[in-house]
Amino acid sequence: MRYQFKFRPYRRRFVRTLTTNHGKWDIRDGIILRLTDESGKVGWGEIAPISWFGSETIEQALDFCRHLPAEIADEMIFSIPDKLPACQFGFESAWEMVKDDAENEIHKFPASQCPRVPVSSFLSYSALLPAAEAALNQWESLWQQGYRTFKWKIGVDAIANELHIFELLTHTLPASSKLRLDANGGLSYEEANLWLWTCDNLQVNPEIATEIEFIEQPLPVEQFEGMLELSMFYGTAMALDESVATLGQLIACYQQGWRGIFVIKPGIIGSPSRLRKFCQQHNIDTVFSSVFETAIGRQTALQLAAKLSQNNRAVGFGIDHFFEQEDTWLQSLWNNL
Repeated sequence: MRYQFKFRPYRRRFVRTLTTNHGKWDIRDGIILRLTDESGKVGWGEIAPISWFGSETIEQALDFCRHLPAEIADEMIFSIPDKLPACQFGFESAWEMVKDDAENEIHKFPASQCPRVPVSSFLSYSALLPAAEAALNQWESLWQQGYRTFKWKIGVDAIANELHIFELLTHTLPASSKLRLDANGGLSYEEANLWLWTCDNLQVNPEIATEIEFIEQPLPVEQFEGMLELSMFYGTAMALDESVATLGQLIACYQQGWRGIFVIKPGIIGSPSRLRKFCQQHNIDTVFSSVFETAIGRQTALQLAAKLSQNNRAVGFGIDHFFEQEDTWLQSLWNNL
C-alpha cells in the first residue's frame, strides 16, 4: 500500500516553565504528520521527541521527514531505524489510523472535536505538580478537577528543602490521594536511600493518609545495578523511567532482572506494534506517561494505555494545565496540512 505523506512542524510554549533535574523546559517542539491512502482514508500521527530523555532530536526528526518522498509505502514506515523512536511512533500511529476504519473518522472532525479514546473504567489520570513549593499551592485546584494521583519532581533543589516541602505536602493532601516522586535520575545513592527511608517511615505514620505510590528513576541510567539493589531494601516501590525510554532499553532492563514498575512514554518508546507484542508476552507493571504531546499523539498513547495497563495505575497524562487551550492552535495547524 502507498500513501501520500505531508508533515508540519509546530512549537508550543508552556504556560509555566517545566523544571526537572534535566533543566528548564519552556517550548515543546514537534511534528504533525498525515498519511492518505489510495482510497482517500486519512491517518494522523505526531512526532514529539525528547532528546535529553533518550529519543532523537527534533532536528533529526525533521531531517528524516524532509528526505522522504511525497508518496511512501508500508515498507518505509516499518523500516524506520531504532535511533528514531519518536518517528517510529508517529508514522506507525498514522498508519494504524488509516487501517482502522472506526478511528479514521478523525479527519472529518475539527480539532476541538478530535475523537478521544473512551476512558475505561480503570483508566484514571495522574496530574503533574510544579516543582518545589509551588506544588503546595496547586494540588487543590487539580483535586477539584478530579485528580487523585499526583506526581512531584524532586532532585531539583537541596534535599533538605525538598524533604521539608514533602512533609508539608503529605500532611496536606487528602485521604485517598496518591503521590509519586520523580527524581529524573537526579539523586545520589545516599540521597535515594534517604528518600526511600523517609517514604517507608511515612507509610506507617497514622497521621499521613497519602499513599506514596513510588519513587521514579531515583538514580542516573548508568546506575541500574544501584536501583536494582535499592528496590530490594525498601518497601516503597520504585519505577524506571529514563532507563526505559525506548523499547530496546525496556527489554534490556527486563532481561537484567527489573520486576518493579516501568514508566512507558509511548511518544518516544518506538514502534507501537512491537511494544504491544512485548507487553502482551510479559506481564510487566506499567505506568503510561505523556511526553507533552498534542491531542493527536495523545490519542494513540491512551489507546495503548487502555489496552496494556495491568495494575490499574493512573496514567501520567494530567498535563493540560501546562499549556494554553490547544483547540484553535491545533485547528490552524490541521487546516494547513
